[in-house]
Amino acid sequence: MQFNPFSDEFFNDPYETYRQLRDEAPVYHNEEWGFYALSRFEDVVEAHIDHRTYSSARGVLIQDMDPAMLEAVPMMILMDPPKQTRLRKLLSSRFTPRKVQAMEPVLRELAASILEPLRERDSFDFVKDYSSVYPMDFISQLMGVPVEDRLPIRNLVDASLTRRADTPDIPPSAIHAMGEMTQYFRDFIAERRRNPKEDLISELMSAEVTRDDGKRDRLTDAELLGFASLLAAAGAETTTKLMSNTLVLTWRHPEVHKRVVEDPAAIAGTIEESLRYWPPSQIQGRSATREVELHGVTIPEGSRVLLLTGAACRDERQYHDPDRFDIDREISLQIALGHGTHKCLGSFLARLETRVSFEEFFKRFPSFEVHEEACERVHMSNVAGYSAVPLSVTGG
Repeated sequence: MQFNPFSDEFFNDPYETYRQLRDEAPVYHNEEWGFYALSRFEDVVEAHIDHRTYSSARGVLIQDMDPAMLEAVPMMILMDPPKQTRLRKLLSSRFTPRKVQAMEPVLRELAASILEPLRERDSFDFVKDYSSVYPMDFISQLMGVPVEDRLPIRNLVDASLTRRADTPDIPPSAIHAMGEMTQYFRDFIAERRRNPKEDLISELMSAEVTRDDGKRDRLTDAELLGFASLLAAAGAETTTKLMSNTLVLTWRHPEVHKRVVEDPAAIAGTIEESLRYWPPSQIQGRSATREVELHGVTIPEGSRVLLLTGAACRDERQYHDPDRFDIDREISLQIALGHGTHKCLGSFLARLETRVSFEEFFKRFPSFEVHEEACERVHMSNVAGYSAVPLSVTGG
C-alpha cells in the first residue's frame, strides 16, 4: 500500500488509509520520501513518552528543518529535555488551569462581539467569519498585538503552513510568509523591550526561571521570538480547526446538535470526541536517535518517524467502535493535543476557547444548515481541518 501524507485524498479523508496502516503496516516505510510511520495507539503513545528515542530536535515535520532556523527561532516544540524543560517550566506557569479559567470572561466577550454582527445575516462562513477570527484575536490580544495587525498575522500563519500536493518541499510562498512573520515578531519584541506594556510578551521579558545549575536567568530575544511564533501558529490554528471540525460533526449528527443546543453541558464531551474523531494535528514528526526494532521492522538510527495521531485516535485496539462519533465516550487518555513532554501547553486554553465559542454560538444560532458541498479543507504540513464552512441560518 502507499501512504502519501501530501495528497488531496489524504487531507480529505485519511481514515481508510489509517486503518490499512494499523492492520497491514503498523511500522510503515516510505522509501520515496524516506520516513517511517507509526499508526497504532500504543506505539504512538510510547513514542510520545520516549523522547530519548524519538527526538523533536530536528523538527516536527516530515522533513528535517534548517539547523540555522532552529537556532534563530528556538521553540519548545523543537526541543527535547533537558533543554526544553527550562522554557516549558516558565511558560507552563502562565497557562495553568486556574489562570486559563480566569480568561473566560474575556473570551466570552470576544466571542459575542464577533457573533453579534453575524445575527443580521442569513448566511456566513463559519471559518472565515468566526473560527479563524476568534482564536487569533484572543491570542493577539494576549500577546499585545495591535488590532490592525491581527488579520495580516493570521494570513501569514495560514500561508506559512500551506503546502502543495504530492511533495514534502516547503513552497516559496510559505518560506516567504515565515520570514515576514519572524520579522514582524522580531520588531514587536524590540518595541516591547523599549516600551513594556501589560501583555504576555512584556511579562515574559521580566520573568525569571531557575536553570538546572540553580542559577536564574531570563528569556533571550530569540526565545521570545520562538514563543511568539509558536503561539501565533499552533495556538490559533489548533483551535480554529477544532472549532470547524466540531461544528461539521455536530451538523452531521442531528441528535448531537439537539443535545448541545438544549444542554450546553454536553458541549465539553462533544469537544473531546471531536478531538479524538478528527484531531486538528494529525501528524507529529520525530527523528530516531537509535536503531529501533518494532513489529518486525527495523527503523535505522537517524530516520524520520511520523507519529500518526489521527490513526491512533481511531485504533480499535484502544476504542470500541472507533468510527462512531459518540459524545458520551469515555476517553481515558486523550492524545489529540499531544502527550508526554510535548503535550500542548495550551490544551486547557484550546478547550476553554472552544467551549465558550460554542456556548455563545448556539445561543445565537440554534438552527442552521451547513453546505457541505461547498466546504473546503486546508492542505497544510500537519494540520487538518476546514478553510471554509458556509452555512445558512434557518431559524431560532
